[in-house]
Amino acid sequence: MTDATSIPSGAEGEVLLDTVNGVATITLNRPTRKNAMTTASWMRLGEIVRAVREDEAVRAIVLTGAGKDFCSGADLAGPPDPRHPLTRMNGFSDIAVTLYEMPKPVIARIDGIAAGAGCNLALGCDFVVATPRSRFSEIFVRRGLSLDFGGAWLLPRIVGLQQAKRLALLGEIIDAAEAERIGMVTWVRDEDEIDACVADLASRLAAGPPTAMALNKLMLHEGTNQNLREALDSEARSQLINFATDAPAAKQAFLDKTDPVFEGRWRL
Repeated sequence: MTDATSIPSGAEGEVLLDTVNGVATITLNRPTRKNAMTTASWMRLGEIVRAVREDEAVRAIVLTGAGKDFCSGADLAGPPDPRHPLTRMNGFSDIAVTLYEMPKPVIARIDGIAAGAGCNLALGCDFVVATPRSRFSEIFVRRGLSLDFGGAWLLPRIVGLQQAKRLALLGEIIDAAEAERIGMVTWVRDEDEIDACVADLASRLAAGPPTAMALNKLMLHEGTNQNLREALDSEARSQLINFATDAPAAKQAFLDKTDPVFEGRWRL
């Protein structure tokens, strides 16, 4: 586990958090290094991800990078980490799991490079919106390294085994159009359109039923390892929770021909 109390001073400015109208925007803020992440940056990101998970006022999350890049991965020129490498890797893994299992929808806004752990950071989100100038690479093999930050698990589930092998073994840099073609990117939007697209998507998600969406995410994630009967059982349990949460208000709004207001509040 990452020890948030040991985050070096000054790291706060390397990852920023801004919350407006239920949308938390997390910005990787080292633009002069293409937002490459030092150990301190990763620790700060983990602190923020855990905080927004627990903040009931946050209904949707946007993850982006400052400047003209998303994240070029780990900063190999950064200061050395005195901890044992296994301790360090476990800390990174904790962030990846927390992000992937986030009960709230997460949007990755990509411009420029998303490489290495930065690429897998984006793939751990629910939606990936990229500009045409975006580039993606599982660059690890070029550095004599294996996949990390969940890449070995995420890639075959998102793009299929053959494309995953292509990306992992060749370390190619692919453009946004190719990333969209193989399923790594949800939408490609021009640079002057991406912010409006992400803002609209985040607003729609933040206005949705938080409990139902959290259960949908959970069931979709679990469904890859379930048979049909197990998936149907999960659906039944989820609907029982919804019946006592936002479903009654949504039904009444439908009957009244009004827009529902979803609060995610237990009603029994």
